[in-house]
Amino acid sequence: MKGAEIIRSIETEEIERVKKELNKKLPEIYVGDTVKVGVKIKEGNKERVQPYEGTVIAMRNGGINETITVRRVFQGVGVERVFLIHSPRIASIQVTRRAKVRRAKLYYLRDRVGKSTRLKQRFDRSL
Repeated sequence: MKGAEIIRSIETEEIERVKKELNKKLPEIYVGDTVKVGVKIKEGNKERVQPYEGTVIAMRNGGINETITVRRVFQGVGVERVFLIHSPRIASIQVTRRAKVRRAKLYYLRDRVGKSTRLKQRFDRSL
C-alpha cells in the first residue's frame, strides 16, 4: 500500500495547485442520468461550446481524474465519449433527466437498440 499512499499524496498536492481550475459548479451526477455536456472546441483561432447529450453509462471516481462515460445514438450508430470532469475543455454539465437504475455500469445498453434502451425516470432526486 506504500505506492498508493505516495500517489494519493501527490494527487492532493496537485489538487491544491490547480484548485482554481477544478469545476466546482458541477451538479451531482449519477449513472443513468441524461446529461448535456458543453465541450469547448477550438476551430482556427475561434473557440465555441458544442453540446453533447447522452446517457451516463459509467463513472470512475478518482479525485482529480474523475471521469464519466456518456453514450448516445447518432445516425443509428452508438457513440460513447469519456469526459474528464475537471478538464478545462468542459464548459458545463447539465442534468436533463434522472433515471432509476440498479447497476453501477450500464454496459448492457450497448447491446440494445430502440425502445429497449429506455430507462425508467426517477423523481426522488432533484435536477
